[in-house]
Amino acid sequence: MSKIVVDSFLTLDGVMQAPGGPEEDKENNFPYGGWQAPLWDDECGAAVGAGFARIEALLLGRKTYDIFASFWPNVGDDHEDAGAAQALNALPKYVASRTLNSVDWQNSTLLGDDVPAAVAKLRERDGGEIHVMGSGDLIQTLLEHDLVDELSLMIFPVVLGTGKKLFAEGTAPAGFRLAESNITSGGVVIVRYERAGEVQLGAHAGLES
Repeated sequence: MSKIVVDSFLTLDGVMQAPGGPEEDKENNFPYGGWQAPLWDDECGAAVGAGFARIEALLLGRKTYDIFASFWPNVGDDHEDAGAAQALNALPKYVASRTLNSVDWQNSTLLGDDVPAAVAKLRERDGGEIHVMGSGDLIQTLLEHDLVDELSLMIFPVVLGTGKKLFAEGTAPAGFRLAESNITSGGVVIVRYERAGEVQLGAHAGLES
């Protein structure tokens, strides 16, 4: 059985929107695109690089696919990110989209209209880790249908107060256990949580029914 792993960059208040640049995701007039850049350092880069070895396929939403497909295939051998480009270009890529009729980036496949069912089938196959990068809307669908097996998070020491969050309304209750953690010298918390089964909710947990 394969494993669905969500890779996400987050602020302390859980915002995942547009960490990489101002034009990445301007929905709802988000004013802080590129918030990650001043906080990024070599330790963050090394952690991301180490995670690449675990990826056997990518699962992407349309917006993230468009960003990746316009950049990574065009990275030359002399570029500082040439190694990452070669890895990403070679990986199988599954794309969730209601608007695309075809995908041109090598080794890419459209999932079709019923994304939860298609992802569930991918998950049932023998294999390794299928990683979700970016793809905020797709992540919400996966969380809603309880299709996330692992969370790989980099939490940056900044609060924005606005923006799309990793856990939005509609997320299915689930329990996770901490599998790995690290803190960089710059205060970035790097954690990996594995699915631990259904979370037990009710009066005994201090919650009113």
